[in-house]
Amino acid sequence: MWWCRLGVNVGTEQDGKGEWYVRPCVILRGFGPDACLVVPLTTSSREHALRVPIGLVEGYEARANLSQIRVVDTRRLVEKIGFLEKDAFAKLRKATHTLL
Repeated sequence: MWWCRLGVNVGTEQDGKGEWYVRPCVILRGFGPDACLVVPLTTSSREHALRVPIGLVEGYEARANLSQIRVVDTRRLVEKIGFLEKDAFAKLRKATHTLL
């Protein structure tokens, strides 16, 4: 999991927070040294089929927001937060496969 500079977004996309517009994200897959597939996280407790609970991230209950999945340049990755537990990552990967 990383803090990722997602920037100011358009329409229903979620903006990052603060001066750098960062959001916590889980890297689902790397595409070489320059790009990766990420899913932004949210602390919203609202139930939705595209929000997969992943447990605590920096003390907050987090959900992976699959409706916001995207490919980003690795230069957007600011700071590593940590690693997702193996079971939570497997559940997240399974949920993404049902979308594709």
